[in-house]
Amino acid sequence: MAATVAVAEPSAVAPRLARHTPHSPVVITDLNCSALDDADQQSLGVTYWFDAEPTGDPYTMTVHLSGRLKVEAQAREGRTAFAVTSTVENVVPGSGRVAVTTRIPHLTPGEWEVTATPVKRARARAAAPWVEVRSPRTLRGTASGRTALPAFVNNLAPGVFLGAWPALVSTGVVLALVIQMLLARQLDLPAVRVFLLTAVASLLGLFAAKGYFLLTHPHERRTVLTPGMSVQGFVIVTIGTLSMGSLVLAELPLGALLDVTAPGLLFAMAVGRLGCLLGGCCVGRPTTSRWGIWSSDRRVGIRRIPVQLLESALSAVLGTLALLVVLQLPTSGDGLVLVATVAAYVLGRQLLFPLRSIPRATVHGRTITLLVAAVVLGVTLWALL
Repeated sequence: MAATVAVAEPSAVAPRLARHTPHSPVVITDLNCSALDDADQQSLGVTYWFDAEPTGDPYTMTVHLSGRLKVEAQAREGRTAFAVTSTVENVVPGSGRVAVTTRIPHLTPGEWEVTATPVKRARARAAAPWVEVRSPRTLRGTASGRTALPAFVNNLAPGVFLGAWPALVSTGVVLALVIQMLLARQLDLPAVRVFLLTAVASLLGLFAAKGYFLLTHPHERRTVLTPGMSVQGFVIVTIGTLSMGSLVLAELPLGALLDVTAPGLLFAMAVGRLGCLLGGCCVGRPTTSRWGIWSSDRRVGIRRIPVQLLESALSAVLGTLALLVVLQLPTSGDGLVLVATVAAYVLGRQLLFPLRSIPRATVHGRTITLLVAAVVLGVTLWALL
């Protein structure tokens, strides 16, 4: 969907998830959608590519971006030139290709020419605050491209697939509903009523997941289009809705309803985490490990710990175990299967949290959650076995 126009010397091949091989250190996000050219609010997305230093300590990389509208005679109200700097903190030496994407809002619609110059802060009393850094790993480059709607520009970057996140989350929900219906028939539950109740619970859970995410991630852009959901909000509201529904519908015993929900819930989270990887959320910390995967947080693309894939694998394993227990153990139907698998998931998720690039918001919250999840898991496993 995105296209680029660039003029400069070719650079190294882009990582696999970046989709495109940049022909310049500078790449402009261009949607090539003429129907949106006359929109009043326009932004420009500029990506600068460079290679991390091979050795040494983590360092800071700064690039100066200057742009001008190519045909100022056609300019309407708005900015016709800009000059900004973009900084990447803690670049890990040996991490390979790095892409930093900067969005410049409130620009005059049209085609812009942008020059990117790697810089460092000048010495005191220098004539200019920045001086250019000349290195084969950080090249100066120029590119041209058109502005686009901020809703698209803010969510596009190398390694981010527009629409992949909602598509995979929706696929996970559908998968969960199918598995639940099949298990409901296995346990002689009214499958149609189970399906309808779970569909309503899942819809409410998706809204809760988005609201929980926006409340707990104040640094994110507060918009519905922002990729990312907090699974805590989804699980709490979905299970709560199922519990209240079972009280209203007497033919749906709560324990059995929760147990047939457990495998699908875990499989849905396994699929949804793949959407996080492709959508640029819940990213891992930068790494030089051979097991790292190049991915983006919608601003910085770099080799990272694939924490989304690790959590997806955790969910898939737990979902498989829950499925086997529901089908085989005579104790299934009392709700303990869901309690045990959710507790195990929370325990594993907390162990994976330090691998994420986003720091924890609380000091003792992770420790308390680990202890509670471990106790609940131990008690439910003892009851099941």
